[in-house]
Amino acid sequence: MRRLPVFFLLDCSESMVGDKLDKMQNAMGAIVSALRSNPYALETVYMSVIAFAGIAKTIASLTELYSFYPPKLPLGGGTSLGAALETLMDELDRRVVKTTSEQKGDWKPFVFLITDGRSTDKTENAASRWQAKYAKRATLIAIGLGKEADFASLKKLTENVIIYEEADKSEYTALIKWISDSTIAQSKSVGEGVENSPLPNLDEIALKLVKEPPANADDSCVVLVGRCQKTKKPYLIKYERSQTALGKGEHRAEVVYYDTVGAFMIDEDYFKWSQVQPSAITVNTSLLSGAPSCPYCGNHTAFAMCNCGKLTCASGGEAICPWCGVELFFGGEGGGDFDVGRSLG
Repeated sequence: MRRLPVFFLLDCSESMVGDKLDKMQNAMGAIVSALRSNPYALETVYMSVIAFAGIAKTIASLTELYSFYPPKLPLGGGTSLGAALETLMDELDRRVVKTTSEQKGDWKPFVFLITDGRSTDKTENAASRWQAKYAKRATLIAIGLGKEADFASLKKLTENVIIYEEADKSEYTALIKWISDSTIAQSKSVGEGVENSPLPNLDEIALKLVKEPPANADDSCVVLVGRCQKTKKPYLIKYERSQTALGKGEHRAEVVYYDTVGAFMIDEDYFKWSQVQPSAITVNTSLLSGAPSCPYCGNHTAFAMCNCGKLTCASGGEAICPWCGVELFFGGEGGGDFDVGRSLG
C-alpha cells in the first residue's frame, strides 16, 4: 500500500517554555485523535516528529497512524532551523519510498513546520538544498506562532506560510482543526488516486496566509537559566517583550522592557538540546521587570546571581552556589543594575 508520510518539525526552543510547549504537546494528541477518526487517514497516513532547539533530532520515526503515539517534546536553548531542515531532508531520503519502474512509491509527503521565533543557526545552505532537491518532492506548510516568527526565512522555503494568532488564549482549536483537515483532505485525495488536494480554507480569525513577511519585532522574549539552591535542579525564567510610552509631545518615546512570565521546572535534557553559545550574550537587569520565586523550593526569588555569573534562588542569608559550589551571602541593599547572561531563545 502507498503511504502518505506526514512530518512535523516542531520548535522546542526556550521561548516555547510553559504554556506554548504544553499546548503544542496537547495539540499533537488532538491531531492524532482527529486523524484516527477518519478512515482515509487511518489507512494511509504515517507520521514522524522532528524536534529542534539548539540541536535537531527525530524523536518519532515514520510510523503508521494506528500505532503512532505523540512523543514527549523536549526543551532546549537555541532555534536551529537549519539543522531541522537538514534532518528532515535526510529523513525524506531515508524513510520515503520512491517510485521506480518496478513499484509505485509513497505519496508526496506533507510537512508541517511550526515555530515561534528566529533561527539561531545558519539556514542558507539548508534552504538552498531544500529548493534544489526537495521543494517539489514534498508539500511544506510553515506555521509561525505569533508575529515574532521569522517569516522572511520561512517564505524562502515555501509559499505556504501561515501566521497563527490565538483568538482564544486557552486553546489551539483553529490550528488543530486546520492541520487535521489538511491532512484528512490529502489522505482522501490519495485514497482516490489523486496526488494533490487543495488546502482547506483558513479560519481568518486566527490563521492568515502570509503574502509579504511582516517586520519582526526585536527580541520577543528573554530567557535565563538557573538552578535551585536546595535541589540543584535547573529552571528557566522567562520574560516577554513589552513597551510603554514615556513623556509627552515631541519628548514622547517608546520604551521597550520585558515582563516576567514565570519560572519553569526543566530537566537535565535541556542542556543536551541546547545550542552551544559561541560568545556571551547578556541583558541588563534594568530591562527586566520582576523576578519569580523558585519553582522547586519556593525561595522568594529565583534571580540571585553568583560571582560565577550563573543564577540560583535565594531567600537571603548564606547559600551554596549549585553551579560552582562557592559559598554565597545574599542580603543588604541591592547593587544597582547589572548584566546577566541570557540564552539564545
